[in-house]
Amino acid sequence: MLRVSFFAALAGFVVATSGQVLADDADAALVKAGSRVFNACRACHVADADQDSGLGPNLWAVIGAKSAHRDDFDYSDAVKKAGIVWTDENLDKWLANPKAFLSGNKMAFIGLPKEEDRKAVIAFLKTKK
Repeated sequence: MLRVSFFAALAGFVVATSGQVLADDADAALVKAGSRVFNACRACHVADADQDSGLGPNLWAVIGAKSAHRDDFDYSDAVKKAGIVWTDENLDKWLANPKAFLSGNKMAFIGLPKEEDRKAVIAFLKTKK
């Protein structure tokens, strides 16, 4: 009986954790895809704690931050006044079409039309905290 209970518990553990392993693998793949998509952003942005902003603001810890939160970047008046919190939803809209999301911003990038690319970049930026 003890042997059956052990194997039943082990099987239950494997089944319970295999879903998490698959989720972790999917998350890792999404972050990796986001890193690749973010390469297009690197012309203007960095996303590492120890780097200064460039043509665009450093995106380190941008998730959950308020717009214009960095002192080392000269944001447009539109971004300074927006008071936006960079949630997943707001970042998704911004990344889809920055000019449509916030008129008057200085970002020259036209946006990422593919939803999966935006989700991947957001997943990547979530690791930058």
